[in-house]
Amino acid sequence: MLGTHEHPNLIAILLLLLTLETTLRWSSAATSIAQELEKGFWAAPESSTASFQAVMRDPSGNFSLGFLRVNEKQLFLAILHVASAEALWVANPRQAASWSGTTRLLFNGSLVLTDPKTRLSWSTATNGDRAVLLNNSNLQVQSSLRALWESFHSPTNTLVEGQNFTSAMALVSANGLYSLRLGDDFMGLYDDNQHLLYWKHSALETKTEIKQGQGPIYARVNSQGYLGMYQTNDKLPADVQKFNSFQQSVTSTSFLFIRLEPDGNLRGYYWDGSNWLLNYRAISETCDLPRPCGSYALCTPGGSACSCLDNRTRFEPGGGCSNTASADSDFCGEGNIGGRKSFRVVRRSGVDPPHKESLSHVTTSSLVECEALCQNNCSCWGALYSNSTGFCYLLDLPIQTMLGTGDGSKVGYFKFSKGEGGKKRVWVRVGVVVVVTVLVMVGVVVMGGGVCVRRWKKRKEDDWASPGPYKNLGSASFRSIEMSSSSGG
Repeated sequence: MLGTHEHPNLIAILLLLLTLETTLRWSSAATSIAQELEKGFWAAPESSTASFQAVMRDPSGNFSLGFLRVNEKQLFLAILHVASAEALWVANPRQAASWSGTTRLLFNGSLVLTDPKTRLSWSTATNGDRAVLLNNSNLQVQSSLRALWESFHSPTNTLVEGQNFTSAMALVSANGLYSLRLGDDFMGLYDDNQHLLYWKHSALETKTEIKQGQGPIYARVNSQGYLGMYQTNDKLPADVQKFNSFQQSVTSTSFLFIRLEPDGNLRGYYWDGSNWLLNYRAISETCDLPRPCGSYALCTPGGSACSCLDNRTRFEPGGGCSNTASADSDFCGEGNIGGRKSFRVVRRSGVDPPHKESLSHVTTSSLVECEALCQNNCSCWGALYSNSTGFCYLLDLPIQTMLGTGDGSKVGYFKFSKGEGGKKRVWVRVGVVVVVTVLVMVGVVVMGGGVCVRRWKKRKEDDWASPGPYKNLGSASFRSIEMSSSSGG
């Protein structure tokens, strides 16, 4: 047997073979990801997966279907843009499955995701022959090459290039608050909790006209860099919203999508081969968003500065202006018996309701009359009055961000729950009790200390060196208390 010292190239050859074996193994693993799922297929999440476990890829390798791990212990069945790991579609965005061995994805003619722990059961409800992922990221269940179901017909919060968006669909933000929908000749953004249309874009009809009775309109992200609105069977768009990448050269790696974000804005993104670039914004002014500063807040256009309707409250970025009133608050509760009100009132001038063109109003002769309509209305949260028009807007939902105008003739009347102030008063009372208790204890200690001093003076001189127990408050054991936080993944 020859030693390695006699053949110095032997180690290099062994290392080369090991590297080649490893490369072939990874190559085999990459190519083993299916491009088609047939009946009998099933997969479960593996505990060793850190973020995404692919189960199927498209022919180009740009997109992949698999288990997306979130918050360490949960998963979504998702389609990812491989190069950026950006999720473009989620099977059931309102309920996550558990990342455990009991969760299953299977194909039995339907794509089925089940999880006994969370009782999740999602299915395409089809009887197909195969499931495939196309090179445009569209997931389909097919029978004889005919699509029985496709993800392009069930978008979540994202619309990719080439995907038709119809009036039967909706894009819904990840937090479930906002949606994008199509009307007869427009697209609109809605605050679903407030039942409010806060952004509307009507078709300009520059290339072609939308003909009534000729079928519904649809929208599509065009690879040339625009969001177009079309009527069925029309080749030319009736409206074009241009992106920053409008008419730029399209490459094999470039890709576009629009997404309805958690702040209620519709934004477009462009993949340039290495990065996602912001490509489009439906709403450019922050104050035009539905809740830019949170509840009971004021947004001033231009600088987009946020403040609180109540001057006694300080605005906290990310937290807004706190108030204990909730959607089910009743301003005619027991607190109103005997003339007592369960709310306090804050008046603020220079205030307008946001998106007031979508709000109904009544005409009153004075501010006093407008306020009275709200004051005695149990479900009214506030009122806004304009001296110049006499318009009175009554707000029947929790107060969100109002618009600062600088016009003193526009006055807002807002109800605040007394619960928050009540809590403060409770804490004040508790604080008083604590202070009094501490003072009493200090008095006792001082009096007891005086007695001890007098007794000590009577002791013999050599008694001062007598040992006694003590604690070093500067020791490491008292200085080692730390505060830390960790991310949940």
